[in-house]
Amino acid sequence: MAFPFLKKNTAQEETGLPEILPKHVAFIMDGNGRWAKKRGMPRKFGHREGAKTFHDITRYCRSIGIQNASFYVFSTENWRRPEEEVDAIMNLLWEYLNDCDEYLEQEVRMIFIGDKSRLPERIRNRMLELEEDSKKYDKMNLILAINYGGRDEITQAARQLAEKAARGEIRPEEITEDTISQHLYTREIPDVDLMIRPSGELRLSNFLIWQCAYAEYYFTDVLWPDFARSELDKALRDFAGRGRRFGGV
Repeated sequence: MAFPFLKKNTAQEETGLPEILPKHVAFIMDGNGRWAKKRGMPRKFGHREGAKTFHDITRYCRSIGIQNASFYVFSTENWRRPEEEVDAIMNLLWEYLNDCDEYLEQEVRMIFIGDKSRLPERIRNRMLELEEDSKKYDKMNLILAINYGGRDEITQAARQLAEKAARGEIRPEEITEDTISQHLYTREIPDVDLMIRPSGELRLSNFLIWQCAYAEYYFTDVLWPDFARSELDKALRDFAGRGRRFGGV
């Protein structure tokens, strides 16, 4: 499995970043609630600050040449949170989706992964609209995981393949890793090279578990609202110093 590299651009040179950059960086945006609690504020204020960080980091990824950036926005398990917090997240998501002109101007393609069926209709429709309006762009893929779960994604793929097998469209022995990958939400996106999780937690939390089979992991105690561009620089430099053999020597 060959690893594709990105050459330095002007933004990389200005920040002193390494020549080797991951083709796909994934972010688990964790710590919003704790950030707010430390300041004596309701959790929804942490989510709003986290949204600001998200906006800045996406812009930075675009400027330094990251081709694919994935963000864990809302998981299938997040519905278990208090109704007030879920409503606040959905309202914040709606605000964000209606303020995406900058991404379109920067020729960023927007891709939403996860089960859209449970989301409010206005959000579903806006997501589909943004995907359609940006499908021709190729400067960066911005992948937003909303009502997403890694196990749920694999279950959906297995169900699709089982239905095809039942119809005689595919034989069990024809199912390969590539076949499964082509039935995932990320079928058009390369596997994750670098997974970043702030907030001090050391787990994937059901995010892109198939796609992270050979990813490098970077954990930091910094809470997501405080995750600045300099923190991403640290992660990218750390990634550049790692040896990636994909099971080889």
